[in-house]
Amino acid sequence: MTLPTTLDAWLERCLRLHPKEIDMTLERSQRVAARLGLAFDVPVIVVAGTNGKGSTCAMLEAIALAAGYRVGLYSKPHLVHFEERCRVNGRMVEAGELLPHFEAVEAARAAEGLSLTYFEFTTLAIARLLSRTPLDLVILEVGLGGRLDAVNVIDADCAVITSIDIDHTEYLGHTREAIGFEKAGIMRAGRPVIVSDPVPPQSVIDRAAALGADLWRFGRDFNYSGDKQQWSWAGRHKRFNALAYPALRGANQLLNAAGVLAAFEALHQRLPITAQAVRSGFAQVELAGRFQIVPGQPTLVLDVAHNPHSVATLAQNLDQMGFFPRTHAVLGVMHDKDIETILTRMAPLVDHWHFTDLPLGRAERAAALAARHGDLVQKGLKGPGPVQVDCHASPADALRAAVARCDPTDRIVVFGSFLTVGGVLKDGLPRLTGQHAA
Repeated sequence: MTLPTTLDAWLERCLRLHPKEIDMTLERSQRVAARLGLAFDVPVIVVAGTNGKGSTCAMLEAIALAAGYRVGLYSKPHLVHFEERCRVNGRMVEAGELLPHFEAVEAARAAEGLSLTYFEFTTLAIARLLSRTPLDLVILEVGLGGRLDAVNVIDADCAVITSIDIDHTEYLGHTREAIGFEKAGIMRAGRPVIVSDPVPPQSVIDRAAALGADLWRFGRDFNYSGDKQQWSWAGRHKRFNALAYPALRGANQLLNAAGVLAAFEALHQRLPITAQAVRSGFAQVELAGRFQIVPGQPTLVLDVAHNPHSVATLAQNLDQMGFFPRTHAVLGVMHDKDIETILTRMAPLVDHWHFTDLPLGRAERAAALAARHGDLVQKGLKGPGPVQVDCHASPADALRAAVARCDPTDRIVVFGSFLTVGGVLKDGLPRLTGQHAA
């Protein structure tokens, strides 16, 4: 059998290896990882949660780099290019660097006589690349849940669990307690687990106690305080004062940042950091698509919010931006999301909806989104004034239509799936000029 010779061809092959897109089990990944001899001899931080994972990983990376450490990061999903999922020392890896690791996973998979899902295969390939790179810290972001996620084949030296909310109910359960149990699966006995959710499910606390994990809870083991100018953080034995706010925008970023500093305190004997590294890291951290504001005429906001909790945060952040005569929203989302709540929470801010199709079978069609919005309007849903609705074939088409309808002082919000935000970024960061701009 001839193996692929390009990353795109490997990814196409990975899509066909297993009959299901998501098949929740850890056994296949464990067997292949064991055959690969996959292991790390540097600290590994694994990050799980419903929202805030990407921001937490980005801040961990930025501070560690500012401290002079060599850092490997695995995050997901990507916005435009698959290679975004793996960064080494802040640089996105090249496609060619991944090929020998795809080949190694394929050989191990075949030897075990197993099929792997796309996510399992690609996770193992990236983990192998990171394990064979000279690094001081590895950061791994969990994809779905935690207990049965392919990332969980790696024993975390420190686990971080961010906010927990209702999402992926088909796989994780319909309550925060059930979902919390799945997230808690990344804990390891005797090792620190940082929980930055202010009100974690009892299942998370109980799992830590049952395992004998070293549980760090927000409000008990670490906390923050501050005003509009600066903030301070206090942990079990360390304090950081007079900190500038993280460069990442958003109402919940201090919770994420507090969890990040707790993780570094928990690992301080192996990865000591200075206050200067903390300040530099927070000042320089970047993460595309998380309340990313693109200056222009009109202003453009990009956010991958796609569940009720993250959309509520997006709405709060938008409400604090200041005055815009009109807000145009580009929305594309998977059909298994709580679309009714998403629309309801954003409705008070949106004057013109631009619903878009997405290139995935699980995506809700634009026409179906418009129909759902119409049903909610019939039930009494109201916008800030008269509301318009249009449907489009792609996020790029939707953005072009929104720009054509905008005054330069308006605002466009592109949100929902990673595919929605990625769809407007595929040709680079848009720089908008409204139809009436000078």
